[in-house]
Amino acid sequence: MPMLSIFHRTVYRYPASVALGPHRLMLRPRETRELRLVSFDLTLSPNATIGWAHDVAGNAVASATFEGTTSILSIESRATLELTAPLWPVFAIAASAITYPFLYSADDWTDLGALATPQYRDEAGRLSTWVERFVMQRPTDTLSLLKDVSNGVSTQIAYQSREMEGTQGPLETLDRGWGSCRDLAVLYAEAVRTLGFGARIVSGYLLDLARDRLGSAGAGSTHAWVEVFLPGAGWVSFDPTNRAVGSGNLVPVAVARHIAQVVPVAGSYHGTHAGWVEMEVEVRVEAM
Repeated sequence: MPMLSIFHRTVYRYPASVALGPHRLMLRPRETRELRLVSFDLTLSPNATIGWAHDVAGNAVASATFEGTTSILSIESRATLELTAPLWPVFAIAASAITYPFLYSADDWTDLGALATPQYRDEAGRLSTWVERFVMQRPTDTLSLLKDVSNGVSTQIAYQSREMEGTQGPLETLDRGWGSCRDLAVLYAEAVRTLGFGARIVSGYLLDLARDRLGSAGAGSTHAWVEVFLPGAGWVSFDPTNRAVGSGNLVPVAVARHIAQVVPVAGSYHGTHAGWVEMEVEVRVEAM
């Protein structure tokens, strides 16, 4: 895999000069054994004081504080990285977890905690009923089951790009029959959690040089997918939007229990004319 460059710019235009509150930025790619971050630069206009920290999941979080007022906020990040994840991975799943159902070890179960617990209310058990149709028998092959659920999400839910903020709940996505990549990711994570798997939402970038994948604009875009914890193999990536397994074309930025925890840019502003805000996002993911 060649070296990659990522350019991500978000511009907010306000109806008049406003005072910017603190902003929380999650834009720095998350280094793994398959991803080496060579360089990363973050530029804000107006200038801001930036502090860095890691959250509870180990994500790099930048906190920006501003002085004065402005009518435009521009946030640009540039990253150079090396992605060595194979396109056709082989997962060394532990013998104890090759077939489903299986039990996580006591330590794994404790550490997974809320990651193995559904995050949306479903008093009627509709999601559990829906996902059970993919369990052909018990026992069954674990990896095949997870692939079947992923394929089921992409087959039954039509992909539809949506620029507005927010994410649909899993039952809302099932009822509507369509959703963005983040909606499909939430549905998949919740579905496998009802089966007892530990899962986390991932926000990042999709490498799409051939421009034949969903969830991308041009050669890349912000994207969302899911990682499922499998003993022996660790965190395995599933992209239900593209029926893909593995991280060969995925660049993670942040992982979390809930999709709301991995928003790339979050902040506040206040002013006399605190009305509409125009937002423009540009993302380029390219091979060098």
